[in-house]
Amino acid sequence: MPAKGYFTFVLHAHIPYVLSHGKWPHGTDWLSEATAETYLPIIRVLRELIDEGVRPHLTVSLSPVLSEQLDDDSFKNEFADYLEQKITAARIDSEEFFKYDQKSLLEMSHFWEKYYLDTLALFDSLDRNILGEFRRLQDEGYVELMTCGATHGYFPLLSRDESLQAQVKAAVKTHSRHFGRPPRGIWLPECAYRPAYPWKKPIDDGTSGEPYARKGAEEFLSENGIDFFIVDTSLLKGGKSAGVYIDRFESLKVLWNQMEKEFKPRAEEAEKSPRNIYLVASTTEGKKPVAVFTRDPETGLLVWSGEHGYPGDGRYLDFHKKRFPGGHRYWAVTSSQADLADKVEYSRQKAMARIPENAGHFAEVIEKLLRKHHADTGQTGILAAPYDAELFGHWWFEGPEFLKEVLRRLSETDAVEMTPLAAHLDREEPVDMVTLPEGSWGQGGYHYIWLNKWTDWTWKHIYPAEDRMVELAAKYKDSDNPLLIDIVNQAARELMLMSASDWQFLISTWSARDYAELRLSEHSADFSKLVELAEKIADGQTPSAGDLAFLNDCKDRDRLFVDIDLEWFAKVDYPAGK
Repeated sequence: MPAKGYFTFVLHAHIPYVLSHGKWPHGTDWLSEATAETYLPIIRVLRELIDEGVRPHLTVSLSPVLSEQLDDDSFKNEFADYLEQKITAARIDSEEFFKYDQKSLLEMSHFWEKYYLDTLALFDSLDRNILGEFRRLQDEGYVELMTCGATHGYFPLLSRDESLQAQVKAAVKTHSRHFGRPPRGIWLPECAYRPAYPWKKPIDDGTSGEPYARKGAEEFLSENGIDFFIVDTSLLKGGKSAGVYIDRFESLKVLWNQMEKEFKPRAEEAEKSPRNIYLVASTTEGKKPVAVFTRDPETGLLVWSGEHGYPGDGRYLDFHKKRFPGGHRYWAVTSSQADLADKVEYSRQKAMARIPENAGHFAEVIEKLLRKHHADTGQTGILAAPYDAELFGHWWFEGPEFLKEVLRRLSETDAVEMTPLAAHLDREEPVDMVTLPEGSWGQGGYHYIWLNKWTDWTWKHIYPAEDRMVELAAKYKDSDNPLLIDIVNQAARELMLMSASDWQFLISTWSARDYAELRLSEHSADFSKLVELAEKIADGQTPSAGDLAFLNDCKDRDRLFVDIDLEWFAKVDYPAGK
């Protein structure tokens, strides 16, 4: 029986650059947690399904900045040490729980010891090459790999087209180097899209003037061989947008309450459907349009919502309450309103007993929605379910098992066919053209999370640095002085790291505010000092020993994008309106 529709999970894996920038609570331990609880478990459940004879299809977006970190030898060593520490901590917990005859806690401490021993064994079995395993799964047809903006820069608020061009070109270059082929799809950072239109900086940084033309995001994608991206439902159809994180962070509710009175949602366009693929273009130029897939709203909240979705089930492992000094978790969610003091002890058996029901319900909803679309239109639509990968395992510890069970169940029904997005694009060959407004996944579909009273100061650092970087690149890209090129290349890296959208997100959610403010400030200071050093060298002055030590420290600390190219920053390949 022919399928009634197609389905894919789209998992966006991303951690900002943290190597050499702290350890705990924000730093390399953050990356290690995500690797132990999300990236390796995803690999594990895919392997288990394949061993069962199931042919899963999963779309995974690995951000370039994450890929660079996972490939770094210093991280591989750090991660192995992290796992050893977690194993030791579990054994110390076990001694105490045994001493006080705390049987359920003792059982869980034994679970943690085995969990991290198994994780270390899996890591070693991959020769510590996580990217290599994702590449193998890609080459064997189980995983479709997408890219993202190089450092997760927030595209609509970047002021220079050169900056957006560099984010895309570095993404394609880095992805191709790691995975042996260029990406066909991209996860726009924060799912944030901007069309082409005359734009003016939203803050006064001392350089604001008259509005000027900027290219649409899709133009950069088309020029660099990317075929598709993903947007939130409200960008396609209009109507009210429900931000995916607003019920997890009280500070976002505070910000949104201040912004909501100024927000007027677009009228909903009922004729547009997230089951269809559309082509996007915001100019009349003769560029190849780029396809857009749309987040399914009905399945989204079943997983995204910590209050109403599956992860909020009281029997699942609580994310927030940890036992120190080891940091292991021994308590259940209990309820969405429970204080940490009221959390009950976690039962692995009770939690795992919920997976079949939740996964079965999710699979049933997918099939129901696709059957309805087919009955209403006579067409086999696609249901794309995009999520942050770290939700599965890191935030929702049982999430990888949920993924596994959903993929297994969908493999058993003839009504739904799992598919990579690129394969469905080739199958459907869309012709319907749409224009999209500017927006993101944020509540209301706009930028308030990244531009508000707490974060506007960050753009006063970023905007002048963007302008200065374009000047430097144009001036020195053809220099025959390798030291000067080295300095300007490093300045470009610092600008790209400074431009990461993570810093504004962490500030607005208050989840790591001090760390984010410090990181952006440090990259800004390093950028400025590198600019001064570049001008000093260009003027024929001899760098001091301190100058060279500073440069080498920057290169050692922020060692990513070895193939960075000053041409990306010097000029736009196809300037706006020309």
